[in-house]
Order: sequence, then C-alpha cells, then structure tokens
Amino acid sequence: MANIFLKRVYEPYDESDGCRVLVDRLWPRGISKDTARLDHWYKEIAPSPNLRKWFCHKPELFDEFRSRYIQELRTDEEKLQLTSQIFEMAASQNVTLLYGAKDTVYNHAVVLYEELMERGDIG
Repeated sequence: MANIFLKRVYEPYDESDGCRVLVDRLWPRGISKDTARLDHWYKEIAPSPNLRKWFCHKPELFDEFRSRYIQELRTDEEKLQLTSQIFEMAASQNVTLLYGAKDTVYNHAVVLYEELMERGDIG
C-alpha cells in the first residue's frame, strides 16, 4: 500500500501529504488545529488508555507494547473499522498518518503503519 505515509504532526504541511489523519488519542501539545491541517482525527485507533500508560514510551517495553497493540488493532471492532477507512482513502489518494511523539522509532504510530503495510500486502 504505497499511498500510506507516516509523519510527525509537527513537520510542515506538504500538499503531497494528501489526506492527513491524526492517530493520537491525545491532542499534540503546542500545535493549533490550523497548523495541523487535519482531515480526520482517529483517536480511537490509538492504543487503549491502559496500554498507552503502561508503555509510557519506554524503549525497553516496546516489543511487548508492539505485540499488545497489534492484538488491539486486530481484535477491536472500532480500530478495525478505522483501519478499513484508511485503506479506502488510500485507494484513491495519499494518506499521511500523523503523530506527536518525539521518538520516531518507539511509538504507536510506527506499529500502526507497519501493521497497515503488512495488511496491505495481503489484501
């Protein structure tokens, strides 16, 4: 699925972003709605509050976090519906998933993106 991209919400808007979807449960600090230029805010696709709090962006917990979050993405009906919507949008335009985390490696958006890429290859 070549039309799905990943980007920090703090990076400048680019027309090539296409449909901009914030995938964080909480609004990113210090950014206005005008600056974010969102098309959608899919807060429900983010990890559950308990999982997010447990992980706390600790790299040493990332492997376990990844497993738990993938389980949520594959079993939670609302997350599955939002995933389908992302694929539907990506069928006709670029879709950029936006996140606020400072760490560009150990965050939920990376896991979400990888899961979408894996599913896109299958279906």
